[in-house]
Amino acid sequence: MDASKYYDKFSCFTRSMLSRHIIRSSSSCCCMRVVSNINTNTNNINNRPLTTTTLQHQQQGRQSQLAMENNTMDPVKTYTTRQVIERENKFGAHNYKPIPVVICKAEGVYMWDVEGKKYYDFLSAYSAVNQGHCHPKILEALNDQASLLTLTSRAFHNDVLGEYEEFVTRLLGYDKLLPMNTGVEGGETACKLARKWGYEVKNIPNNQAKIVFVENNFWGRTLSAVSSSSDPTAYSGFGPFMPGFTLIPYDDLQALEEAAMDPTVAAFMMEPIQGEAGVVVPSEGYLKGVRDVCTRHNVLWIADEVQTGLARTGRRLAVDHEEVKPDILILGKALSGGVYPVSAVLANDDVMLCIKPGEHGSTYGGNPLACKVGMAALKVMEEENLAENAEKMGKLLRSELSKLPQDVVTTVRGKGLLNAIVINEKFDAWEVCLRLKENGLLAKPTHGDIIRFAPPLCINEEQVQECVEIIRDTVMTY
Repeated sequence: MDASKYYDKFSCFTRSMLSRHIIRSSSSCCCMRVVSNINTNTNNINNRPLTTTTLQHQQQGRQSQLAMENNTMDPVKTYTTRQVIERENKFGAHNYKPIPVVICKAEGVYMWDVEGKKYYDFLSAYSAVNQGHCHPKILEALNDQASLLTLTSRAFHNDVLGEYEEFVTRLLGYDKLLPMNTGVEGGETACKLARKWGYEVKNIPNNQAKIVFVENNFWGRTLSAVSSSSDPTAYSGFGPFMPGFTLIPYDDLQALEEAAMDPTVAAFMMEPIQGEAGVVVPSEGYLKGVRDVCTRHNVLWIADEVQTGLARTGRRLAVDHEEVKPDILILGKALSGGVYPVSAVLANDDVMLCIKPGEHGSTYGGNPLACKVGMAALKVMEEENLAENAEKMGKLLRSELSKLPQDVVTTVRGKGLLNAIVINEKFDAWEVCLRLKENGLLAKPTHGDIIRFAPPLCINEEQVQECVEIIRDTVMTY
């Protein structure tokens, strides 16, 4: 391809990204961003404007429209929902069962499908877009760095990694950070690190180190992750499994005490709140108890905060609710604000420095694009007080959901904006989610009768009330 044509296309893309209709809400905690050229007259939330558009933004939008009409920009191809799903089913692996909606655009707490219908996002890509979809500061960091340097591998140093590592370790109070890409890579890294520590520091006999997990855990789909699973859907047909993994009940300190007495146990890995299991919140004091047991028995505590971390539960980290600190911390998902795969494992020197050069790594881990995006995402989290907003809006949401008829919704639970409702077993949670979709709210069942509600953390009170109204109207049809 001719280089000039490539750069013309790249410049066009960059200009279109930077000239998006981005406006900040007057609310201190809610980002409400305008999406142009979208039909918003399709359901009960579509007639409410996101914000007032300025003359400058109108002119930018008109310039983009004229460029489209003059064929100076590639036109956006439009397909029906059915056509897109049929194509995906024809050419893609069948390892997911999505809600039958095709999203083509998103901003803040909203998403639009290919027919132009607007929805509230009540999943946040499994808590990856805590900061809200397409946050302008995160996009700016992505675009700026993409025009300079995207990847060197770890064969060479890059000028952003050290800055990123210092920023994150100082923010979260650890000595070292090991950069990876996905949450499950972070979990794999933490397991390797714990085993190495077990052999080098705890003097566990070679090849005998154990890691204790809890029942109904979920941290990914790799062989190691399913080897630690108690869910037959996750592990059936994929053996033989990784040795050295044992399971105990969740929220059971006595079971942990007994397991930790084994001198070959190197670590205990758990989610502070179980997400995929249905937003299972442990008893108050459980996390403090975990810290105490692990300390007394010289066992590393690994906290999987890929889904619960970074303001989702109303604190910077879910472990902060009980003011405890794990030995190894795993982050992912919202570490990038949903625009790029970024994960990280944090630990202090006595643990992290057990791994030497050549013993672990990732071609993309720590790349400058990921580092810039990660710093921007964390700065948004802090500057916009997303943890505080999640705490406040979560209490409001649970309070309103608790008023739903108990013959349909039997349980409401959660912390911050990681919440779930349990549907009466005589009803179908999947069908409830399909009805929610028709009414303008997107959510997805987890484990049969449970529906997880986890909107972007920039949601405001008015939007929460609108969502509650949609949920209430949907439930009342039963």
